[in-house]
Amino acid sequence: MAGGNPFRLDGRVAIVTGANTGIGQAIALGLAEAGAKIVLVGRSSMDETRAKLAPTGTSVHEIRADLSTTAPLTGVVADAISWGGSLDILVNNAGIIRRADALDFTEADWDAVIDTNLKSAFFLSQAAGRHMVPRGSGKIINIASLLSFQGGVRIASYTASKSGLAGLTRLLACEWAGKGINVNAIAPGYFVTNNTEALRADSDRNAAILARIPAGHWGDPADLAGAAVFLASDAARYIHGTVLPVDGGWLAR
Repeated sequence: MAGGNPFRLDGRVAIVTGANTGIGQAIALGLAEAGAKIVLVGRSSMDETRAKLAPTGTSVHEIRADLSTTAPLTGVVADAISWGGSLDILVNNAGIIRRADALDFTEADWDAVIDTNLKSAFFLSQAAGRHMVPRGSGKIINIASLLSFQGGVRIASYTASKSGLAGLTRLLACEWAGKGINVNAIAPGYFVTNNTEALRADSDRNAAILARIPAGHWGDPADLAGAAVFLASDAARYIHGTVLPVDGGWLAR
């Protein structure tokens, strides 16, 4: 905006899914500190996130929803708009992971991850887009992964979901950029979250991972807040369809 700080999000309403902990919590806090009003979406208690948001003074609304199914998605968007008066930012962060060798991977674990990480992210974006497109403005940020670029091991459905999410990011950008909607993604590297607890607990895997990260340490979820604020802001208004790695240099090595 002319004469203003293009990184500020004052008065904008942001949905953040999977906001009860880790990456979602950190992104919600970053958006709030930039001035956004926050809608927390998740299936478990978000009291800890509320407590962290309190010092920002922002308005906070909580929606309990199980994103393993598409059933609540239209209602989530309607609830957010009813509360905040609009929907300006959507962060698709909610995700799960299942680990097993490809030879042993079950259909149930495949479906659970794809449904949460990919299917619900698309249909929540669709529901948000049906509000944003007629208004001619909006920001959608998908939380992708290094597995959007690489294969990984023992996480077949997670890799497929995150590769698919990168593709959907580009698809929606192609369809909606001309309608005033920015659709981009952030690809976190190795971060200290619940999903990576098993890797960090395995001394050999932990050492191998650290040896490849040029920054020399696992990421803290707070390290993702700046990227999210940037992509949600007017400073990124000409950025469409980008998958931005925040990985301590992992992909550069």
